[in-house]
Amino acid sequence: MDINSSRVLNFREEVGLKFQLYNSLFTALPFHKIEKTGILLSLFLSVCEDGYANKKSPLSIISNFFKKHTNYATTKEELDLLFRFVQYAERQVVLFDALEDAAFSSINDINGQGTLKHLGSEIVQLNKEKQLAEKLKDYSVRLVLTAHPTQFYPGPVLAIINDMSKALMNENTSKVNMYLQQLGKTAFFKKQKPTPYDEAISLIWFLENVFYEATGQITNFLKSNFPDAMPAKNPVVKMGFWPGGDRDGNPFVSTDTTLKVADALRSSIIKCYYLDIRKIRRRLTFEGVEEKLFALEKILYDNVFIPGQRTKITKEEILSSLEDIRKVLMERHNGIFVNLLDGLINKVSVFGLHFASLDIRQDSSLHQKLYQNISKLTNLLGDNYEKASDIEKISRIIKLKPIPGNVDLSDAIEKDTIDVVKSLKNIQLQNGEEGCNRYIISHSTSALNVMEAYGLFLLAGWKPKEITVDLVPLFETIEDLKNAAGVMQELYNDPVYKKHLLQRGNRQTIMVGFSDGTKDGGYLMANWGIYKAKEELTKVSRENNIEVIFFDGRGGPPARGGGKSHKFYASMGNNIENKEIQLTIQGQTVSSNFGMVQAARYNIEQLLHAGISNDLLTDHHVTMNESEEMLLQALAATSFESYDALKKHPMFLEYLGHASPLNFYGQTNIGSRPAKRGKSKKLSLDDLRAIPFVGAWSQLKQNVTGFYGVGTALQKADKDGRIKDYRKLYKNSLFFKTMIDNCEMAMKKCFFPLTAYLSRHPAYGELWKMIYKEYQLAEEYLFKITGTKELMADYPVEQLSIQMRERIVLPLVTIQQYAITKYRELDKSNRSEKLKETYGKLVMRCSFGIINAGRNSA
Repeated sequence: MDINSSRVLNFREEVGLKFQLYNSLFTALPFHKIEKTGILLSLFLSVCEDGYANKKSPLSIISNFFKKHTNYATTKEELDLLFRFVQYAERQVVLFDALEDAAFSSINDINGQGTLKHLGSEIVQLNKEKQLAEKLKDYSVRLVLTAHPTQFYPGPVLAIINDMSKALMNENTSKVNMYLQQLGKTAFFKKQKPTPYDEAISLIWFLENVFYEATGQITNFLKSNFPDAMPAKNPVVKMGFWPGGDRDGNPFVSTDTTLKVADALRSSIIKCYYLDIRKIRRRLTFEGVEEKLFALEKILYDNVFIPGQRTKITKEEILSSLEDIRKVLMERHNGIFVNLLDGLINKVSVFGLHFASLDIRQDSSLHQKLYQNISKLTNLLGDNYEKASDIEKISRIIKLKPIPGNVDLSDAIEKDTIDVVKSLKNIQLQNGEEGCNRYIISHSTSALNVMEAYGLFLLAGWKPKEITVDLVPLFETIEDLKNAAGVMQELYNDPVYKKHLLQRGNRQTIMVGFSDGTKDGGYLMANWGIYKAKEELTKVSRENNIEVIFFDGRGGPPARGGGKSHKFYASMGNNIENKEIQLTIQGQTVSSNFGMVQAARYNIEQLLHAGISNDLLTDHHVTMNESEEMLLQALAATSFESYDALKKHPMFLEYLGHASPLNFYGQTNIGSRPAKRGKSKKLSLDDLRAIPFVGAWSQLKQNVTGFYGVGTALQKADKDGRIKDYRKLYKNSLFFKTMIDNCEMAMKKCFFPLTAYLSRHPAYGELWKMIYKEYQLAEEYLFKITGTKELMADYPVEQLSIQMRERIVLPLVTIQQYAITKYRELDKSNRSEKLKETYGKLVMRCSFGIINAGRNSA
């Protein structure tokens, strides 16, 4: 039996069969009408499947269900049942998630390809130990946790999933039953939006309970197996953090929030060290060791738990104390239990007093408004600043003096922009420089945008030689990606910026955004545009002797840079710098890929392995040649034309707003950030954020952003007689294969019978047919170049998981479409505002189960 067949068998036994077993426990729970709900939901699922097979609409399916299988006489009774269906199905998704998490080691080859254990054997076999040591001098993976609103599970439910997974692993049925009862009484919907600080505390839980242990285990493994390769000052895994620092489009993040979050991160990591030391003291009960451990424990305790007792303890002081204890242990006590102490030393080396580096992010347009206001209120920028050229503006910005205290910046966000830059000194003093040392500029379109951020530090009172913060431009749209290399060349030529880079070790971090890139240019063009931008940015940086680091803004679904991310990194050739792998881990992806220590360790190892194997193992190192790049360029260009035509269809956004739950996103209360930029009530694609845009297509089961244009592009290649070249490219290029594999994942989650009724709609029928035709075309040509007969054939476990999950949520997507239809009918007739509001709430409530089941759908 091959590895895939074994994994599929394990999945069927550990997840599929157990889901049926534990699902039956739901009907025995002591809750109102739950037995009847479970029986009717099972029947409703069958009715849905039969209905779609017979080309029925959601409205027809549900109406017929009520007529044939219930004796309900009122709309209230019908809605009550539908809400109970939603609640029941939501909890089925939780059970499925917990079962998959519990079976992680059975359905994943945790010692196989892509793991550090496998890498270790390859390194030793090929005698690459010296090359590994050289690589690890400056190589690392940085995971940046963000509070993007894609996490539809509230904190208490995430905790239940975690606890239930452990109970399932231990086959403790009584505990599982107890957690199911708790689940039945735990609300999924928050009545209020979380604050930015709430979001930070939720993610700090993952730092404490998952990443702290997983990163410690990885570091211990590498130091044990390759002691000579591990550098003292370069942790191979680093954590970043956006909640409390990311201001882009979120007016609720203030300087006070940033300081509170920085303090929470510091307190949290000290608490982790304190708890570890308490455990270690139970073993290290030896003379000369115990008292030193106790003294360190007291310092940590006072810093966290005793008000007013915070001291200026540093990472170096903690490490010095631990190394001193280690020396006594080795010299006087035969090194007994030294591994416990080494484990803590490794963690302190990685996390310091910052735990995760807090990034500050703001949009360039806000900086521009701030400078315009300052030019009106003061003479700091000279006369006629607004009319000056970019070059002239930069020449004035670099000469800025601190803004006088009596200048009244009436706009709270503009005032906060200056205040937060001032506060970074205090954060670095308390948490170390790594506590907060990056300022990210969203929508960077010019060198001026970056220098405006530089000027903020001068306005806030920083001296140029003391700016211990990296300026990180973020390029997102297709046009911005094309211009990125020119922007960076202009910056590298600027004497002031060049001096700043020299102070920062001649390292430049550049962020690229997959989400807005896909929204702007479609799936293929976004991925290809980012690849080419990285290629050109690497070239221009190397020519200027600058070490460039790429930071990828990736979401969960393939349309936002998610999916098989590690394979993208493994496919980067030597024409793209890979000193570090940096990426955002957003909302839903945090819990689905990093929700438990074992899963987090496995997925971090996959990323570490991708970058190391890319450099050291020549069999894995693939740099595309010119003809291969031309093939991808042609495909991306045709795909872009197709997607752009769809995007410019006069009914495009109106269709999405009419057919999907897009307009209900703001009611989900899953994040502090507004669902759209700007204050205009009219919906525009520019203002619409990528998350609700992609998430709406996902719930509509059309996933346009993950496949549209692919079929048309491959069809043109076929007409040009080049389809055989793309077959060869799929076989030889890991980059192209990964793009296609991720596209298949997006398509696997599509279900067009759900919305087939729209094909007959007078206004939207044409658009629906365009999308469905492109889906069919993509499927036809993907089979031609992959040689398979079904989507995701190379990933049978993931394929099976998606099939089972999609079946669980079929009732939910049906109810959601039914509720949208009813809402539109009532809205059109101006009847019963209260009933319309109830249908709207039903639309919104369905979103939770649908998105959660997708695991990377938003």
